[in-house]
Amino acid sequence: MNEELVVDGERVDRYANGTVKAVGHMRDGQLDGAWRWYRIDGSLMRTGQFDLGVQVGQWQTFDRTGRLVKTTTFKPRPVA
Repeated sequence: MNEELVVDGERVDRYANGTVKAVGHMRDGQLDGAWRWYRIDGSLMRTGQFDLGVQVGQWQTFDRTGRLVKTTTFKPRPVA
């Protein structure tokens, strides 16, 4: 897998063949905001949100035809 070294801003990870594997944002070197993951064939596999590296909100998983097969809800990030 090829990963960009991004501390802040958009990050795009790719499979060895160049196909997009994941797209999202980084903040302070951590996954943050909306992310999307794709299979090597380009079909959308999963969507979800991060709050500085912590999974939050609704995450959705799709089959190869794009049909929603699973929804998981994560609690908000604990307040320090």
